[in-house]
Amino acid sequence: MTTPAFASTFSAAVLAKAAGISLMIFDVDGVLTDGGLFYGEDGEAFKRFNALDGHGIKMMQQFGTAAAIITARQSPYVLRRARDLGIAHVFQGVHDKRQAFEQLLQHTGLSASACGYLGDDVIDLPVLTRVGFKACVANGHREVKSRSDYVTQASGGNGAVREVCDLVLAAQGHYEAALAPYLA
Repeated sequence: MTTPAFASTFSAAVLAKAAGISLMIFDVDGVLTDGGLFYGEDGEAFKRFNALDGHGIKMMQQFGTAAAIITARQSPYVLRRARDLGIAHVFQGVHDKRQAFEQLLQHTGLSASACGYLGDDVIDLPVLTRVGFKACVANGHREVKSRSDYVTQASGGNGAVREVCDLVLAAQGHYEAALAPYLA
């Protein structure tokens, strides 16, 4: 198994932490989206998701690392996106993310150390500080960045999720296999 060249840009500690996770949890606003909200005439909030991020989640799941969403907002678009990506664990309208995280652990039977989290704001800290692999988007809040194992180069909604998915695939030795069908 070969290690992709970009993996050398990560510290051994970051790779080791990412290698040990079975579930990667994502916030939505500011992580899966750029954090901007567009309101329609009826007050409906629209979100823009990144296709590269979505494909990264699909590849990561294909190689055994599940994905989950924990978000403070409630939106039918999040459910639609989760369904499109095959994400089974979705917690919306959650202002106490710690409680949702505990429910997720009970449901999956995983330990907190077997999980990773990608967030951007202080509302994410109750989960981020408990998981085995902690990540923050480039444009995240300084308090989240300072408590993270890894801060992405890309900003939320603009490839940060894909960056973390690629990191997880590389750390777990699956990156080249994930690319193989596209290089055949």
